[in-house]
Amino acid sequence: MKKSNLDSKKRIILILIIVTIIWIILCIKVGIIQLIEGEKWKLKSENQQYVSRSITASRGTIFDSSGEIILAQSSTVETVTVNPVNISKDNKEKVAKALSDIFELDYEKVLKKVNKNSSIETIIKRIDKTQTDKLRRWMEENNLFSGINIDEDTKRFYPYSNLASHIIGFVGSDNQGLDGIEAKYNDVLTGENGSISKMLDAKGNIIGNEGEAYEESKQGNNLILSIDMNIQAIAEKYIEEACIENVCTDGANVIIMNPKNGDILAMATYPFYDLNNPYKINNEELAGIWSELDSSQKSTFLQGMWRNKAIADTYEPGSTFKLVTASAALEEKIADTDKSGSYVCTGGIEIAGRRIKCWRYYRPHGSQSLREALMNSCNPVFIGLGQKLGVTKYYEYLRKFGFLEKTGIDLIGEANSIFLKEEKVGPVELATISFGQRFEVTPIQMITMVATIANKGKYVKPRVVKEIINPNTNERKIIEPVYKNQVISEETAEKVLSMMTSVVSEGTGKNARVQGYNVGGKTGTSEDGVNTGKYVTSFIGVAPTDDPQICILVTLYNPTGEGGHQGGAVAAPVAGKILNEVISYLEIEPKEK
Repeated sequence: MKKSNLDSKKRIILILIIVTIIWIILCIKVGIIQLIEGEKWKLKSENQQYVSRSITASRGTIFDSSGEIILAQSSTVETVTVNPVNISKDNKEKVAKALSDIFELDYEKVLKKVNKNSSIETIIKRIDKTQTDKLRRWMEENNLFSGINIDEDTKRFYPYSNLASHIIGFVGSDNQGLDGIEAKYNDVLTGENGSISKMLDAKGNIIGNEGEAYEESKQGNNLILSIDMNIQAIAEKYIEEACIENVCTDGANVIIMNPKNGDILAMATYPFYDLNNPYKINNEELAGIWSELDSSQKSTFLQGMWRNKAIADTYEPGSTFKLVTASAALEEKIADTDKSGSYVCTGGIEIAGRRIKCWRYYRPHGSQSLREALMNSCNPVFIGLGQKLGVTKYYEYLRKFGFLEKTGIDLIGEANSIFLKEEKVGPVELATISFGQRFEVTPIQMITMVATIANKGKYVKPRVVKEIINPNTNERKIIEPVYKNQVISEETAEKVLSMMTSVVSEGTGKNARVQGYNVGGKTGTSEDGVNTGKYVTSFIGVAPTDDPQICILVTLYNPTGEGGHQGGAVAAPVAGKILNEVISYLEIEPKEK
């Protein structure tokens, strides 16, 4: 009996010891959970109970100058996400299989997301409702809703595909602007995202009537551009036609500008690309070997395709730059327009022991006035004017016309000109600058120069966006034109326009004439680099010269067709065709003197 009692006591003591040890272990475990792992389990609990999803804000709409024609807009699509912590283990594979089948995704990748220990994972972004409706039907058929979300989203769409592609630019998969206006005004176009927040129970159901909180997204600001869609379409039609006919191996560009307020009415770089599919190469030869190229090569070609040559590339302007020399000489009163016999072309001119030829050295122009020299594009005359002006004075006019700095146009990627430093310019260098060679400028700098002349000698800054509209408040912000210095006097500007009119009516620019209107301009031909065998041919003009309303610059890079590479024969006809249609479209009254 005593032995039995002793055994009972031992068993009780052993049980007490075991219970005590278990209790101590539990206390330690509770302590660890509360004091050490408290935040971790708190976060996990909140992840299971509290779910927040972002609602992407609609990006602002981009309109042309009319404020009615849409060039870029955000269309409504849907995005599918999952809350892995709210999908039971038994259903994870089933859900992953359905998602991968419906949206044609990799099953293993989808399963990995569904199995993650996170509050939310994105399965697929920005898809049409017709596809998400398949998922909705599957969810209803399987009575499985917990942890699967379908939210409204936005996708960028460009109604005219490649129209003004180098101006508008495009967005990436995250709706952030990557090029053109989309990138330059990204902060303005981007709206404020909203959110959906839910409190869920252990089964993934919303807790109570107030378990869901909705914060509405706010659309980004709308933009009204200076670009006129109709003028842009005209410019693109003829620049494409010119490139094909003249076999321009390196493309082309055209800029049309309103000289009175700086509005860029059209800016086209050829070849264009599809804004709705910006990663599709626009070169058939490259497209054929695209799969064989490495990522670095593909990136280089894509960057080249997206590059807006009108602002990002420099070129030698050739004889179109004689307008600068003529303007400076007239302003400084070292020349007049119509003094007969002021200059004599003998086929060349001697500068610092070096003979620089006229383009028509084989049949010299002989005695000329300044007007006739511009009409004939006679190099020696402008070299002589440059020598009279001197380096210091010439560079003063380069600064005034804006050639030694960027224009500041509201587009990304603008380049600056390439000139020798003033102190390094000798007699030969000044001579070549005077007739437009051995330096480089951008097309946007050149069109701004001629717009200055057309605007009665006053510099006006080019612009692409003219108004910002907040669609949430209807508040409108007008981007006012920016006028800078008076570069040349009104009198000088009138004289230069008069000479430009003669260039088109009787000189090298005859092919740019428009019946019934006074068109002024200047042709240009230059080498594209040293000893490359390539040429740049161009025409720069104003219409009508009695009341300038549009300025135009056509630049063709390395035309190799039967028409040759002279500005008067190749670029001037393109400008003439564009001006003829644009003048008609703008309903400018004819007034030919």
